[in-house]
Amino acid sequence: MSFVDNTIDRQSTKRTDAAWIESRLQAPDAGIVLSTATQLILDTSGPANMRHNLEKALELGALREEMVFLGQKPDGSDPLFATCIEKSDEEIEALDDLTLIDLRTLAIQGDLSAEDTSVLAQARAMIHWHRTHKFCSRCGHPSNLADAGYRRECPSCGGQHFPRTDACVIMLIIDENDRALLGRPPRLPEGIFTTLAGFMEPGETVEQAVRRETMEEAGISVGDVWIRSNQPWPFPSNLMLGCYGKATSSEIFLEDDELEACRWCDRAEVQQMIEGTHPNGDKIPPSISIAYQLITDWMDERIS
Repeated sequence: MSFVDNTIDRQSTKRTDAAWIESRLQAPDAGIVLSTATQLILDTSGPANMRHNLEKALELGALREEMVFLGQKPDGSDPLFATCIEKSDEEIEALDDLTLIDLRTLAIQGDLSAEDTSVLAQARAMIHWHRTHKFCSRCGHPSNLADAGYRRECPSCGGQHFPRTDACVIMLIIDENDRALLGRPPRLPEGIFTTLAGFMEPGETVEQAVRRETMEEAGISVGDVWIRSNQPWPFPSNLMLGCYGKATSSEIFLEDDELEACRWCDRAEVQQMIEGTHPNGDKIPPSISIAYQLITDWMDERIS
């Protein structure tokens, strides 16, 4: 499961100290994570590296006033910032020693360490929020980055805006016959079957969200629900709450367009999906996702 190994020290008590943040940016070992509107920019002059120095970042068009402080190592070394540049993907691809890649692909390929991939999840979420929240939602005036990127403030009306994380439930529903409920959203690659999932709504508990989403997507009622694990999912900025639930009904009803297929799968069929031997070519999601963990933990009888 990817994106869960971020041990960076975010220094939250010092983010209002502009002089301290500037000293971190000027440090010889400071690094900048760069992104276009859609993809991360890696330095490939040597082994793939997510860190660019300040001089290179500014040369590529990064703005100091839009750099987000991600944090540093616990010993104070390697301060890391992130920002989005306005160059197009085509402009970046024309430059030497730079490669564009999306974070999902990068995580699947495993070219960077688990720590770096997890820090990039933080970077991607923050970059996306700043890129899409440049104007005050109260008065429409352009807003300014503040607190090293963990707030935007409006110089016109004084409005303050903070980065958001959207909570989602993702659940493997099991029944009394030792089967798992797996579905196929249309957005997934052909043949992938996964756990059900959905956004939490205001005023809901995790358990209520699991029951509601399962009923809405598959028409299955759920009794007991328990939380197994959680995962930051930076597409763009979610927290996936991994759960198991026990079904109290078995007949599937697909009444909306959330799923194009859904079925109960016994352990033998799921094992075929894992091994890549399913007669229809069906598979479960890749190991970067919490869905993979929920499914394989159930197969290994580790769901308590």
